[in-house]
Amino acid sequence: MTGVCDVMLGSRIRTRSETLRSGMPLYKYLFNRMLTITENFILGQNLGDFHSGFRVYQREVLEKIPYLLNSDDFVFDSQFLAQAAYFGFKIADAPVPCRYFKEASSINLSRSIRYGLLTLYTMLQYILAKYKLAKFDIFKNTTQK
Repeated sequence: MTGVCDVMLGSRIRTRSETLRSGMPLYKYLFNRMLTITENFILGQNLGDFHSGFRVYQREVLEKIPYLLNSDDFVFDSQFLAQAAYFGFKIADAPVPCRYFKEASSINLSRSIRYGLLTLYTMLQYILAKYKLAKFDIFKNTTQK
């Protein structure tokens, strides 16, 4: 990871058929694809799966990003990646197997919809902060004096 990227994600979506055969519910797959396309466009990335729980961070990322201001809910992950992009960290992904079973996920349809809407709100905050149209604490550089 050193020198190549600062944040590494595992991408569970190598092919649609493999992902769905692994047990990922169709609605989760569709929401994932729509959100990932949107996030890639807004954040200027080219990632396969923004919503995987497999993540590795360089120490500098954890020291610079004000993640303690993020939500305590599922949207934390979307906020963190938006912050990583905002602060100029390099984000990459690598394929990982997708394994779905009942105990593997605690997010149901209604929580998925809430998560999706909050992720879109985070993208709006990113745009407004990036173009200096509004200020949000999650995009405040806390390492500058």
